[in-house]
Amino acid sequence: MGKRPTTVVACFFVLPVFAGNEPTEAQKTKALSGGAATVFNTTHNAFSLPSANMPLSRKLDFSVGNSFFRNPWVIAPATTTARDGLGPVFNTNGCQNCHIKDGRGHPPESPSDNAVSLLVRLSVPAKTSEEKQQRVYSGIIPEPTYGGQLQDFGVPGVPEEGKVNIKYTPITVKFADGETVTLRKPNLTITGLNYGPMQKDALFSVRVAPPMIGLGLLEAIAETDILVNADPDDRNNDGISGKANQVWDKTKQQTTLGRFGWKAGQPSLMQQNAAAFNGDIGITSNLFPATDCTPKQAACQKAATGGNPEVEDKILKFVEFYTQNLAVPARRNLDDPQVQQGEKLFQQAQCDNCHITQFKTPTLKEQPEQSNQVIHPYTDLLVHDMGEGLADNRPEFLANGKEWRTAPLWGIGLIQQVNGHTYLLHDGRARNLMEAILWHGGEAEAAKQRVLNMAKQDRQALLAFLNSL
Repeated sequence: MGKRPTTVVACFFVLPVFAGNEPTEAQKTKALSGGAATVFNTTHNAFSLPSANMPLSRKLDFSVGNSFFRNPWVIAPATTTARDGLGPVFNTNGCQNCHIKDGRGHPPESPSDNAVSLLVRLSVPAKTSEEKQQRVYSGIIPEPTYGGQLQDFGVPGVPEEGKVNIKYTPITVKFADGETVTLRKPNLTITGLNYGPMQKDALFSVRVAPPMIGLGLLEAIAETDILVNADPDDRNNDGISGKANQVWDKTKQQTTLGRFGWKAGQPSLMQQNAAAFNGDIGITSNLFPATDCTPKQAACQKAATGGNPEVEDKILKFVEFYTQNLAVPARRNLDDPQVQQGEKLFQQAQCDNCHITQFKTPTLKEQPEQSNQVIHPYTDLLVHDMGEGLADNRPEFLANGKEWRTAPLWGIGLIQQVNGHTYLLHDGRARNLMEAILWHGGEAEAAKQRVLNMAKQDRQALLAFLNSL
């Protein structure tokens, strides 16, 4: 099992947080993005540390969960029975291959680069009353030949489903002062389909792996505190009509609030993790007992399995604990005048209408690390219409083809340090923070226009604020 840092070394990393005068109490609170669970670390391991308030007695469970998250799964049958069952078709053989260093994935950077931390979700429109009812439980109608996700690898004897290719079209955007930025619009093609053509009206959604930090704290936010920000009919006429996605909870066997995934299509970390094991690695569980093989994939259907289920409930519990406790790094440079000005501009542009600054978590049984924490995730966990430019035109439960969950911004200023890139948004099309802002449309169009009209020094201050998160 790989060894990871399990202690908080705050004394090494305090200076970047406050470099000037004695911080105010408000600044101290803002610095603790994840409350008492916050870690003070700005190294390449900043996203891989356990909650700072975790007692030593619980860190062994964190390490065990880390091992199942990080180490590869193998083809069945194998002597390593706890880790066999890879595939038969899959995107990767381990969680860390997509969530690199527990951080953000990226699109292929060249034609020779693989798409290992990027995947393509598939579905077809629901047409019949039966299919519309099916969407209540599954969120989508899978593509008949290739299922709900394109897998670009297969175990020996099982052909992969196809290969992902992305090319970009440049789009120029001009600020009010005349400066221009060239955005890139992704164009997806899928080649080498090994099981025949897809249905003509197939729907596609390109997704990159998001960072893993703070997920347990997001799960801990009370549902009522999320729903209070929902305004699906825009009754206050502010142009923001965020809504809660309502999804099927396999454990509770009922519809409940969606929190996780780019369209808030999963209700819990347990289900999100089990779904990723199933779709990305081809590993079955009690929550997802079948692989993504379709009836048209005979070799896939006949391949050996790693048991029934392939990942046991106790292993999923370890992975759940690990993903609940990947800590959020502290904010930095809060006493920098440029950062402070940028925060004011963020508020003046009304970015915080969706990127909600603060929540407080309730008391949670058996989760002391996430209990009673004042946190600063910069998300409302609601889905919003982001305009035609970002639309994938693929609905998921109640989220339509133009709606996306508000992405948390905590830790966004450390992505370069952790992952060596700054590719942002659901498909990684934005190469930096400003490009990500300029792709905002729909409900965020007015906020984007305010940024387009900012003076250059104000734009730099806004970016300095975002990079402090």
